[in-house]
Parts: sequence; C-alpha cells; structure tokens
Amino acid sequence: MAILPEPVTLSLICILVMMCVKILMDQTKKNKYHFPPGPRPLPLIGNMHILDIKRQDYTFMELAKTYGTFFTFHFGRAKAVVLIGYEANQEALVKANYDFGDRAPMPIADDFQKNHGVIFSNGETWKITRRFTLSILRDLGMGKRPIEERIINELQYLNALIGSHNGKPFNEKVFYNATPNITFSILFGRRFDYDNPNYKKMIGIIDDVVKLTGQPEAKEKATETTEKIFTEKNLLASTFDLMVGGTETTSSTLKWAILLMMKYPDVQKKVHDEIENVIGLERPPKWEDHKVLPYCLAVMHEVQRFGNILQYLPHSTPTDVSFRGYTIPKGTAVVPLFTSILYDESKWESPREFNPNHFLDADGKFLKRDEFFAFSKGRRVCVGESLARMELFLFITGMLQKFTFTPPPGVSRESLDLGPEAFFTMRPKEYNVCATPRL
Repeated sequence: MAILPEPVTLSLICILVMMCVKILMDQTKKNKYHFPPGPRPLPLIGNMHILDIKRQDYTFMELAKTYGTFFTFHFGRAKAVVLIGYEANQEALVKANYDFGDRAPMPIADDFQKNHGVIFSNGETWKITRRFTLSILRDLGMGKRPIEERIINELQYLNALIGSHNGKPFNEKVFYNATPNITFSILFGRRFDYDNPNYKKMIGIIDDVVKLTGQPEAKEKATETTEKIFTEKNLLASTFDLMVGGTETTSSTLKWAILLMMKYPDVQKKVHDEIENVIGLERPPKWEDHKVLPYCLAVMHEVQRFGNILQYLPHSTPTDVSFRGYTIPKGTAVVPLFTSILYDESKWESPREFNPNHFLDADGKFLKRDEFFAFSKGRRVCVGESLARMELFLFITGMLQKFTFTPPPGVSRESLDLGPEAFFTMRPKEYNVCATPRL
C-alpha cells in the first residue's frame, strides 16, 4: 500500500513545482529576446560608470568603435539600444519608423507632462495631438506669408536692439529675444516688448527647463491613460511644448550663427557679398530669397549641422521589434545619436570643421543632403520644421544684411571657444560681440 505524503509536504512540493514552472517561463521569455552586444554592465548601475553625462554622444561614438553602429547600453538596470551613424538611423527612423516611433521616458518631462503634449507623449494621445497641432499651425500660416510677415517684423525689432549698442560689446543673450515672440504671437495673438517682465519670466522658465530636462535616470515607462485627449492638461502641455520647442533650438542656433561668423570672417564676408549683390542692403530678406541666396542657405544649414543642437531625443519600441538580426522587446529605449549623423566621417568632407561647402555643389548651387538630421526624421520629425527653417533663414540673413559681427576689443577670433555648453540642448558658451552697421 502506497504511503501518501503529509499535507504540508504536498504543499511544499506544489510550491516548488510552481516556482520551477515560473522560472522556466521567465527564462523562455528572456530567451525570446536577443539584444545586440555592448559593454558589460555592473550590478545596479549598469554602464553609467563609463558615461560622460554632459557629452553622452562622445561616449556612444567611442563605444561604436568596439561594438558597431547598433549596440546595447545599460542606463542603470534599464537596457537601451544605441544607433550610430547615418545608415543605422536612416534604417530605423525612416525605413522602420513605426518600429522605433515611440518616445522613451524622460524623468522630468514625464513628471510634468504625464503623457500629454506633442513631444513626450505616446499612443493615441500623441497621434491625435500631433495631427491637431499641425492642423492648427497650418491654419495660422506656418511656413506661409502670414508667418513670414511676423518674422520680418520681428527682425526689425531685433536689429534695432542690436543697433542700440552703437558698436559696443553686448552679450549673446540678445539673440534669444526674437524667436520666442514668433511662437508667442502664434499662441497668444501678440508680440511682447523685450523688456516686458512677463516675457522675461517666460524665457527664464524655458531656460530653466532646458537646463534641467534630460538627465539620464532609469524610470519605468509612463502608461497610457483612459482620459479624454482634448483636456485642459493636454492643451497646457502642448502649448508648453511649442513654447520650448519653438524657442530654444532656434534661438541657440542664432547664437551659434553669430559666434561662427566672428570666428570665420571670410565666411561672413561671402554672406555679405551675396546679400549685397542679390537683394541689396535696403529691403529686408524674404523667404523666397532662399532660392537666389544659395551661400546664405548653405551657411544656415552648416550652422545647424556644426552646432548640433540636440545630441539625441530618446525613442522607444512600441512593440517587439526585429532589427538587424536582433529581437528587441516592447518598451526598450532607443538612442538615435544625431551627433553621429551630423559628424559622420563617411558622409561629410570635414565633419569636425565649419564648412558651408558641405551644402554646395561644384557650381555653387545649394545641395540638399539626406544626412542632414537636424530636425530628426521619420514619425518624430520636428512638428515646427518649416517654421524653424524660415525663421533661421530670415533672422540670420537679416542680421548679416545690416551688421558686421566682430569679437570685442582685446579678444582675438582665434581665442573664440566653439565648445558647447551641454544641457538638454547644445548651446554655445557665453560670449560678447560687437555689431558694426553696414552702411
């Protein structure tokens, strides 16, 4: 006669069997995914001990020499995959744009936005909000004559502010004044005087956000909510996204432009000559002039490429993804490294140098480059790209039409530092400048 086990023993056996089954299921699920190789992580901190927090792009580009253009990096306990160079990013962001089309968590943004707005949201909230935002911006004339007139009008205020210094040194923060007024005029229906306290306060808040956002912390992905999309929270978040996105990147690019014109007076001279010979020094430039001012247009693009305003904006995988022979699980953070594209040695003649010829053909005509990722590409391409292009061309051309920019007395152009201040964006280091009117 068989001896039956005691009830307690039977219970323990059942628990052990269930634990073994769970371990096997977890292992099977784990084996389902196959990440690309990368540096060996340490417990808890992952690969954070080798990451240059300010210049993460330098760390990733150095790792690519060992692990290739698609590798795994551990932000603490969270795995991410990194895309290096034009081919890898083109393949992921453009050809496989749905597979890599979500936005990865960004701690400060997630705490504030909570899956609202157009930059940091995902799912239906992002799709509907982005579509609605684009529709509204187009109705308000983004990229068309009404916006062009606002930019040209703002250019006059900016040039008047520059001229008010009468050739004496002034700080580069002056160039931050104009761009916010274009975005604010769209959102609030009016422009603000540069010394308006509320205007200064709003710009100060944007400045604080740029300095604080984007710190590399591990955090679980925000989940989709069942709230209605057209809510006051989403309106405020979307407005804030447009204020930050429509201000910081363009304003910082203008700062880079003037710094580079001081650093390379020969380039500034060619810009001056083209403007004077084609449209003259009287009437302000128009957007249509970009077709007849190829050197000015090339300079604008090269400023964006060289300035490299964003190292990257993290994406994530909305579903399990197969890519280059690897299987990446849903919710994996993706780092599309823009620096590695804009400085790709296989695509640019002199990637580490400021060279407007990157965007000119042998006949001096403007050359459009697929490798130009300054606005990102694919599903997450900048919603205000057409507005930013118009602003940059009109402001840069309009300022150089009226002024010659030089370093202050006692400062040589050789001593001008082209190294960036790395926050959420890559700003030029603070500098002073003199502006001499072109009579």
